[in-house]
Amino acid sequence: MTAFFAAADGARIAYRDEGAGQAVLCLAGLTRDGRDFDDLALHLPPCRLVRMDYRGRGASAHTGAASYTVAQEAADALGLLDHLGIGRAAVIGTSRGGIIGMFLAATARARLAGLCLIDVGPVLEPEGLGRIAAYVGRPPAARTLAEAAGMIAAGAVGFEGVAPERWLTEANRRFVAREGGLALSYDPALGEAFHAALAAQPQPDLWPLFAALAGLPVALVRGAGSDLLSGATAAEMARRHPGLIRAEVPGRGHVPFLDEPEAVDAIRAWLLAVARAEAGAADPGR
Repeated sequence: MTAFFAAADGARIAYRDEGAGQAVLCLAGLTRDGRDFDDLALHLPPCRLVRMDYRGRGASAHTGAASYTVAQEAADALGLLDHLGIGRAAVIGTSRGGIIGMFLAATARARLAGLCLIDVGPVLEPEGLGRIAAYVGRPPAARTLAEAAGMIAAGAVGFEGVAPERWLTEANRRFVAREGGLALSYDPALGEAFHAALAAQPQPDLWPLFAALAGLPVALVRGAGSDLLSGATAAEMARRHPGLIRAEVPGRGHVPFLDEPEAVDAIRAWLLAVARAEAGAADPGR
């Protein structure tokens, strides 16, 4: 069930809070919302799963391009944890959500029990950024969800063996069916924010944010055909963070659906590492 809380500036932010146990905060990709984790939720061990819609996405308020930033979305995530009385959460961050997770590690480390990065890292490949730039904020050309599903499948990079009905699920999450056609499931002004950030020079160095994860349980799930996160960057992340739990998902690009066995196994292993780390922190004598 979707609930809402008021961010510090009064913006109405949507979220779902289900289950009990270790708090797991799910942060979606740039244009996406909490529904992106619906498939993963079916495969997780018992936990308290919190899914937030960023401002301007899903059921949350549209607050304008200037507010669609990593720093603001990280502040909203902390506001949600405060609202729910959660001191520390393990964070699963897909694409943009992973960048927010690394930002939180650098600015509010005490609130993180660990971070699982989904197809994102400190280096973002120009090919993937360019592909995203080509569609973000633009109204859909398709008139029906079925047509949109076909267009998504045709434009997917690195994906193989995906059933047509799975692409229809994607279309339902990306667009809203209205009389006369489809609309975006997010504020089109997000495109302005993305292009402004992409044009900023110099681009920020994200490796210090990744370095802030030292000592925390970290996992990386990469689509083997990803055009945003290269295999070389993934290998360097593993070198810099000993103990990184790492999975490559064959037949998937940016981003895996998170119901694939490789993704599920890695995320479950990471949650077990989080549980062990949290138990050790609670009882240093163990």
